[in-house]
Amino acid sequence: MAESKRTATLTLDGKSYDLPVLSPTVGPDVLDIRKLYAQADVFTYDPGFTSTAACDSAITYIDGD
Repeated sequence: MAESKRTATLTLDGKSYDLPVLSPTVGPDVLDIRKLYAQADVFTYDPGFTSTAACDSAITYIDGD
């Protein structure tokens, strides 16, 4: 995924956290939340794993078929 200069801001309990926006090969842009737990002490919740990008690979493209 290519990192851009774009960010999204999450505000939680009066504190703001800037999340980098990444551009995948296919599909919508994604938010990089790798540092969210370390910075804000929270996890994300995605029941059914329906709104989460699973991985990033520099050597292969997995199309899901």
